[in-house]
Amino acid sequence: MAAKKYIKDTQIHVYRAKKRMTQQELANLAGVSRQTIMQLEKNRYNPSLLLAYTIADVLDATIDDLFIIDTK
Repeated sequence: MAAKKYIKDTQIHVYRAKKRMTQQELANLAGVSRQTIMQLEKNRYNPSLLLAYTIADVLDATIDDLFIIDTK
């Protein structure tokens, strides 16, 4: 049986800050609410693969750049 993988931490806020982008601006570009971005940054919500890809695309990053996975 494969080990479950969980998002341990996110770097969304770091990449968003590099682009001088607000949570609301990122939310608008990703097609979600500001609350969704806030929950992602606080690691309280695991995004769908499509949302993770969209956010990575908006921030010119990879999914691996933005999400630190705990494989234990």
